[in-house]
Amino acid sequence: MPVTVVAARPTAAQEVQPERYRYIVNLTDPIFRGYHHGKRKHDDDLDAMLERARAAGVKSMIITGGSLHESREALQLAQQLGFYATVGCHPTRSAQFDQFRGGPEKYLEELDNVIAANLIGKGRVVAVGECGLDYDRTHFAPEDVQRKHFRSQLALAKKYHLPLFLHSRAAHKDFVKILCEEGFDKDGGRAVGGRGGVVHSFTGAAEEAIELMDMGFHIGINGCSLKTADNLATTKTIRPEKLVLETDAPWCSMTSTQASKAHLASLPPALNALYFPAGKKPEAFVYGQPVKGRNEPAAIGGVAWVVCKLHGDVPLEKITEKAWKNTVELFGLTELR
Repeated sequence: MPVTVVAARPTAAQEVQPERYRYIVNLTDPIFRGYHHGKRKHDDDLDAMLERARAAGVKSMIITGGSLHESREALQLAQQLGFYATVGCHPTRSAQFDQFRGGPEKYLEELDNVIAANLIGKGRVVAVGECGLDYDRTHFAPEDVQRKHFRSQLALAKKYHLPLFLHSRAAHKDFVKILCEEGFDKDGGRAVGGRGGVVHSFTGAAEEAIELMDMGFHIGINGCSLKTADNLATTKTIRPEKLVLETDAPWCSMTSTQASKAHLASLPPALNALYFPAGKKPEAFVYGQPVKGRNEPAAIGGVAWVVCKLHGDVPLEKITEKAWKNTVELFGLTELR
């Protein structure tokens, strides 16, 4: 599953030179290679997309794994590009545990082995996940299957003292229950070997965000977190020390029908051109231009701008600098300090 987490320290808007962004993004998605819904629609433009990200100020990325196979791909790409990766199984793919040759214990063992072999150096593992619960899509995996294999992955975070990259959709009560039962009820689970984590692409209620922050977790905000007026109100409740910015590219685009649009309207034109460059439909693809309907890491600047506007007089740089520090500290990215 695609995910993007970030932090930034841009210069003044009029300079149009964002200084420092950091992303988490699913670069393993075939849409960045020209494949849409399994069909080749245009040339591979991963390199062009990365160049646009650099132009917008992106300095590094964390490539997320949503299954055993995808985690291996994420690590390979992270090592190739000098980025970072996560290892885990998304709740909608948790049926893979039971379908795996050798059974769920073997699947978990393979995830364990992948983590153990990639804990240091270039392209290393920096989190366990994406894991959690998704009760909106139980046609992919029943609730009981999701709960079982969410719990088993928490053991990996404890064993390797890694933060969690978490997913919670329409499942808050069970999500919190499992985390608490596994010792993650306070301080991000540090008493049992955990190192906290981020609940990414957060779309829950304000009281849910507050409960998770009280447990020691960070909250990831992206375009999907800013769709409605209620979403915007929830985002305003996130404490600065728990804020992480993300894009969830290639998904969670910020569109003209969302509540965030009113705030994006004040984005300076030069920055708008960097964060949201004009694109073409897949069938009219032009190399070097974005593909319409596909979110990109460069859009993180737009997410940061909306969060800034929600906080009124707080300078953009203050918010983005705090999110940067939160991200570096959470994932142990000491070389980016």
